Amino acid sequence: MHGFARIPVRFSASAFVLASLIAGSRFAAAGGNGLVPYEIVGDAIPASLTGGKGDPARGRTIVANHQVGLCLLCHSGPFPKDRFQGNMAPPLDGAGRHWTEGQLRLRIVDASKINPDTIMPPFYRIDGLTRVPPAYQGKPVLSAVEVEDVVAYLMTLK
Repeated sequence: MHGFARIPVRFSASAFVLASLIAGSRFAAAGGNGLVPYEIVGDAIPASLTGGKGDPARGRTIVANHQVGLCLLCHSGPFPKDRFQGNMAPPLDGAGRHWTEGQLRLRIVDASKINPDTIMPPFYRIDGLTRVPPAYQGKPVLSAVEVEDVVAYLMTLK
C-alpha cells in the first residue's frame, strides 16, 4: 500500500475507558507553563492552538530538521535528498489526505490520547513525562505556533 497506512490499534478495556473519558475533555494550561488550553473532541483537537493557520513552509522546515521536530527519526517523507529517514512509523506522504487538521493536531500534541501504547512522543505536553533532561523540563518540544506550522505542512501532503 502506498502512502499513509492506517495502523490497527489494539484497545484493552482500560484503554477504551480512557478513550471514552478523554473524548470531549478539556485540557487547560496549568499556571504559567506557556501551554494554551485545547479541547479534544473525539479523535481530534478541532480548534487551532493559536487561533489561526500555521505556515506550511515553516512546518516543512520543522519536520525536516533532525534537531527540532525529529519527525524523520521515525517517519519518512517527501525529502528525496535526506538519506536518514525512519521506517518505524507511517510515512508522512498522504497525511493531509488521510486525516483532518484536528486529527493531525492531536497526534502531534499528544498521540497517547488516542493510543496509550504509542511510541510517538508528545510534542505539546509537559506533565507526566519521565527522563526529561533538566534543560527541557517544563517546556514542550514544540510551541503552539510550531504545532500549527507542522499541521499546515502535513495538510499539504495529499
